[in-house]
Amino acid sequence: MRVISTFDMAKMIKKANLPSKPCLYCGLDFAWRKKWAKVWDEVRYCSERCKREAKAASRKG
Repeated sequence: MRVISTFDMAKMIKKANLPSKPCLYCGLDFAWRKKWAKVWDEVRYCSERCKREAKAASRKG
């Protein structure tokens, strides 16, 4: 039987408690992902598609 330490408990976060923010292009809320841990403040779009579409829209005018 494995004993869970307080260190392990601090690392376990339920998905419902993850931070989220709205996508600047489509407006949908998207949740924090581990790959964005270091750059969460810089993430603006929920997907590469939204990022690409926003860039194309800004070029058109």
